[in-house]
Amino acid sequence: MRANAVVLILCVALALMTLGATGESGRRRAREFVCLANVGQLAQGWLLFAEEHDGALVGGNALDHPMQWVGRALYNATIEEKLNAIRKGLLFPYTGDVRVYRCPVDEGRSDPNRFGFRSFSIAGGANGEDWNEYWKATRYEELENPATRYVFVEDAHPRGIPLGSWQMGPKSKTWIDPVAMWHDRKSTLGFADGHAETHGWHDPSFIDWNLRAMYQPATFSSGMVPPAEEREDIEYMAKGFPCKALR
Repeated sequence: MRANAVVLILCVALALMTLGATGESGRRRAREFVCLANVGQLAQGWLLFAEEHDGALVGGNALDHPMQWVGRALYNATIEEKLNAIRKGLLFPYTGDVRVYRCPVDEGRSDPNRFGFRSFSIAGGANGEDWNEYWKATRYEELENPATRYVFVEDAHPRGIPLGSWQMGPKSKTWIDPVAMWHDRKSTLGFADGHAETHGWHDPSFIDWNLRAMYQPATFSSGMVPPAEEREDIEYMAKGFPCKALR
């Protein structure tokens, strides 16, 4: 998503909010456009970092990485500490605004001094957390077909703040971490070629699992094997998982 595309999306969002198109549904649609622009800016910044560092990927582990895209901030950090953690990240010079790290529909941040500010995580295979199902990519050229490889995921993080990386089992095709579905059972994804998309989900068990993570975190358990008859969502995310290779 280039700068002119981001400007166009923001203009459309502003027009929708100004006109009040279809009431609350119009306002939610406008916020969805803003979220799309935010993730597009993150993806563009991520790509520019790689271009300016001879193909090296910024660290995708928000908890512990020598080249962290955002600094470390734990549960009990103040809102200013959480914002400063974003500013200290190596990606911030390429994004320039803490607001792009947050989805405007994210309802899990009603008390930013208690919960996290950031709405998005980097998938583990994009130089994030190590995992037993893949070898993570540390360089851009290790990502095959970058236009189909998502990097940023709208993260539900029922723990209260997004830590580490977003994970799934791309080889076993199992869910590990949930996604946030703030846009009428859709989520925003940012891809390795710098574009962003709003992706709709289909499988009922996956949708229900994520809604529990969003609205009933006390009842949520990480990890879920999708039923044999509900494979559309897991196949999509497994196919697009960014990594050097599966183990």
